Amino acid sequence: MMQHYLQTKEQYKDCILFYRLGDFYEMFFDDAIMVSKELELTLTGKNCGLEERAPMCGVPFHAADSYINRLVSNGHKVAICEQMEDPKQAKGIVKREVIRVVTPGTNTDMASLDEAKNNYIMSIVYTEDKYGIATCDVTTGDFFTTEVDAERKLLDEVSRFNPSEIICNEAFYMSGIDVDDMKNRLSITVSALDSWYFSDGLANETLLSHFHVQTINALGLEDYESGVIAAGALLKYLYETQMNSLDNILELHPYSIGKYMIIDSSSRRNLELVDTLREKQKRGSLLWVLDKTRTAMGARLLRTYVEQPLIEKAEIIKRQKLIEALNANEITRDEIREYLNPIYDLERLITRITYQSANPRDLIAFRDSLKMLPPIKQQLSDIPCELTDEINEEFDELKDIYELLLSSIEDEPPISQRDGDIIKAGYNEEVDRLRDAKTKGKTWLAELEAGEREKTGIKNLRIKYNKVFGYYLEVTNSFKDMVPDYYVRKQTLTNAERYITPELKELEDTILGAEDRLTSLEYELFRDVRKQISCNVSRIQKTARAIAQIDVFASLALVASQNNYCKPKINESGIIDIKNGRHPVVEKMITNDMFIENDTYLDQHKNRISIITGPNMAGKSTYMRQTALIVLMAQIGSFVPAQTANIGIVDRIFTRVGASDDLASGQSTFMVEMNEVANILRNATAKSLLILDEIGRGTSTFDGLSIAWAVVEHISNPKLLGAKTLFATHYHELTELEGKLDSVNNYCIAVKEKGDDIVFLRKIVKGGADRSYGIQVAKLAGLPDSVIERAKEIAEQLLANDITDTVKSISVDNGHKHKKEHLDEVDMTQISLFDTVKDDDIIDELRSIDIGNMTPLDALNKLYQLQNKVKNRW
Repeated sequence: MMQHYLQTKEQYKDCILFYRLGDFYEMFFDDAIMVSKELELTLTGKNCGLEERAPMCGVPFHAADSYINRLVSNGHKVAICEQMEDPKQAKGIVKREVIRVVTPGTNTDMASLDEAKNNYIMSIVYTEDKYGIATCDVTTGDFFTTEVDAERKLLDEVSRFNPSEIICNEAFYMSGIDVDDMKNRLSITVSALDSWYFSDGLANETLLSHFHVQTINALGLEDYESGVIAAGALLKYLYETQMNSLDNILELHPYSIGKYMIIDSSSRRNLELVDTLREKQKRGSLLWVLDKTRTAMGARLLRTYVEQPLIEKAEIIKRQKLIEALNANEITRDEIREYLNPIYDLERLITRITYQSANPRDLIAFRDSLKMLPPIKQQLSDIPCELTDEINEEFDELKDIYELLLSSIEDEPPISQRDGDIIKAGYNEEVDRLRDAKTKGKTWLAELEAGEREKTGIKNLRIKYNKVFGYYLEVTNSFKDMVPDYYVRKQTLTNAERYITPELKELEDTILGAEDRLTSLEYELFRDVRKQISCNVSRIQKTARAIAQIDVFASLALVASQNNYCKPKINESGIIDIKNGRHPVVEKMITNDMFIENDTYLDQHKNRISIITGPNMAGKSTYMRQTALIVLMAQIGSFVPAQTANIGIVDRIFTRVGASDDLASGQSTFMVEMNEVANILRNATAKSLLILDEIGRGTSTFDGLSIAWAVVEHISNPKLLGAKTLFATHYHELTELEGKLDSVNNYCIAVKEKGDDIVFLRKIVKGGADRSYGIQVAKLAGLPDSVIERAKEIAEQLLANDITDTVKSISVDNGHKHKKEHLDEVDMTQISLFDTVKDDDIIDELRSIDIGNMTPLDALNKLYQLQNKVKNRW
């Protein structure tokens, strides 16, 4: 047995081998030592012909799934070596084979997976000039392929699908991609496969054989040379690990990354689309607001929609019309949602059925789900629109499968497939006959027991049963002398004797034979029913997708109705015009219903760039994120949080909001920021939307201001970029660009002063902020009074020396490099902490001066301060 174990382990070196021994899965040697630590199991030993006992640990076979899931979630692969024959009937060593390899990306156990999230495995092949990518969710049958030509694009695809496992060729490790970052930060299991997996011939052969086509062109893959290799390698890997026909994978969907809005990994995090930036939780994300789905399939599809906004106007409008139609028929919408509620995860259930791992209760869950399909389809007939018609074409009520399950499987069957009591009465004549014999057998036993008591006079004689001796007559020692001669002793106990008679033996053979045949027959019939259902996998998957779509749009309709969202107009002229827009998440998180609405207007001409100034905490970042999320929601097809909205389709959204050190790779905050800005400037287009916050704040004031200034110039130039941009900054000197660059406009967050305190009005108004209010914000944050007072003194001294005149003298770069002065000629001490002030502020301060109580020196100092403020203003 140990020799066979070692031979099997040699074939699965990279796996933990679960080796079936009776009622346990056992692990040996290094596997046992590692697993005992990870799962906190007792480490024992076994004599196996070596000098020392082999380390050993094990888990009960009936509870193995939970242990396997824990190992797989930690990134391990588990090979399950099962007994392939009954040990009682085996001659010599029991035959054992590996029946499946469970990996992070191929785990199909529904209890361990997040039902609202796909569990993807990704295959990446790196060639000289591109990356081939294939992605599959084994639990649902979704299978996609594409190819990209740059590292950044590859990382965006990894971020979009967020796979739990990546397989790749050896060359991928030398492509420059930070594989350790994928493993450690993203918690992705990455493993390189042998080069033969990625050969052209094998990839083609595997795909053609699986999808039953003659040419790759028939799959629409003629333009995806690397994608074909990645897809073929992934399919071959799945065959080897799942060890079944993969009948639930029916289609391979090639796609171009230009089909959807591109959102890079940094922007996905900053916008908190599906989880929050800090806690990585769903609550507080855009998905949390939009997700009112009732089914697991709907939840997964909505997540996909959020991560893949559309860029085709017709498709967006098609979705809008269905949401509008659902809200025009609220009663129907709510009834549909009620019918959706009892539906289980049809996509993952059909996969379990196809893989022959579904138990009787899975089939009952499947049956109860199918029961809801006819009333849902009936309700859909009251929602006339183009997308409803498309959904109805895919929507099969599956009545034949429902009737099969209704007539065949007991309403409350056991979990085990081999315990009997699975098949309903009336489904199979032989089952009914055997079940009848089993029932009558109990009557026969009772009659035999009564007859023997009467014949022998033994009042406490009982017929009993156990698995070792079968049926027997038990007589206590006090009546032992009354036992007749034809009783044959089977066992002697301390206080009783057990006997058998020819009549009881014959009855035993009849009853036990019926029970065994009944259990075996029920198991075979259950497998047959399961197989009949698996033959309809295509019909079921289409219906599951239809249900998911209905669920998603009913959810979006409900959210729009409850939160007073508007239907946005969609244009292709580049105009973004939002009236009284709101941040969809922030307005749900605040409890006082005091969210301040704001307008946004951007276009491709005079209003291309908005420079937004104002103090920290005033709401600049919220405002900019709100604009990005409204645009993204509109391109999902959703209604948006605004009074009115006219959204020009954008091809990409880039955000650079905040940054943090990446010390592990030796990058400072400023370096991380510059990397993100470089990515944006290289990959954005004139149709993109840029959200930039505090560019250049991680270095010296002059360097930072210079970089920010140059970035705005670059973006504003249609020949270089010309993208719509919201640019928040504390460099008030950038407000000088309004008037110098035709496409730049100044906006600020309104603030109300109350003495030394400030109140954030959180309203975006035209014009630049007159000061930063940094000291007031510091006071709100709780800095000691002594620090605040000293900061005021220093600020007063610095007010006299500023760089405003120098900034005003800089001419903008419109393709001609020229300046009137250089910033590096200004002394570092000449930084103005506050920018300009308004005339009204100076007048109010003059009125408040109590001249009668001032000393000559105080009056001179006050005059000096006011003079500096006037100079700063003009």
